[in-house]
Amino acid sequence: MDFPTIHTNFWDAVIAVPLVMLLTQLIKLFLKVPRKFIPTVAQLLGLGISIFISHRHHLFAGIFMGWFYGAAAIGSYASLKTTIMAFRGKTNQE
Repeated sequence: MDFPTIHTNFWDAVIAVPLVMLLTQLIKLFLKVPRKFIPTVAQLLGLGISIFISHRHHLFAGIFMGWFYGAAAIGSYASLKTTIMAFRGKTNQE
């Protein structure tokens, strides 16, 4: 079995991950998905975008990179939320 060469490029870092974050937030807002399912929604969006758009000619590469799109979006959102909450907590205590 020959594994594909997978390159992380501009699309991955600057467009796909923020797109997954944005679509997840829109789905959360308009479809009222329970909070416990939001990471799963982000993961499925990442897989879908990767398999059907970014790496549509190679399923293995699509699954591999899609998993990272979803995980990066989940981690970026959690980090941003934690930073904002910490900042608000500091400003309220001062």
